[in-house]
Amino acid sequence: MAEAANYSAEEFLKDGSPVEIRALRPADEAEMLAAIERTSPQSLQRRFFAMKRHFSDKERVFFMQVDFKNHVALAALVREGDEQMIVGGGRFIVFEPGGAEMAFVVIDAFQGRGLGSLLMRHLIQIARDSGLQQLTAEVLPENTGMLKVFERSGFKHAARRDPQTVHLVLEFG
Repeated sequence: MAEAANYSAEEFLKDGSPVEIRALRPADEAEMLAAIERTSPQSLQRRFFAMKRHFSDKERVFFMQVDFKNHVALAALVREGDEQMIVGGGRFIVFEPGGAEMAFVVIDAFQGRGLGSLLMRHLIQIARDSGLQQLTAEVLPENTGMLKVFERSGFKHAARRDPQTVHLVLEFG
């Protein structure tokens, strides 16, 4: 998966705004933390299933030290003047041979603009290219926007492990 570690693609949001979808880098940590600060408590609750504004050193290492084999993470960046800022991200983590779990977060100002769908499409392609056979996701039932993104991407509802979440599965091949 060496190519995933160097992944980069130019895309456009629904409104025509350009966005770069690329591999998350260790140097992105400060910008990732800044993106969390630009995200509402409700959006963070929907991503982490708990109110999460600060991360321990161990959590930060986990989120930033991505091996692009068992843990693949993409960042979505937009340009504001001379600066690029992270406005969303997605990842999958292999939890068993052939299977990985996905998760996403998009800062509030960029929700509803197609960014989640773009991240999803790129992560699905990387997962397929890496030989995975299945992607799963756990989504809170009230997160209707993300549920729609998963369903439009071909994910199906599956038996729930936890009655508080919606369990979704995408099978390849």
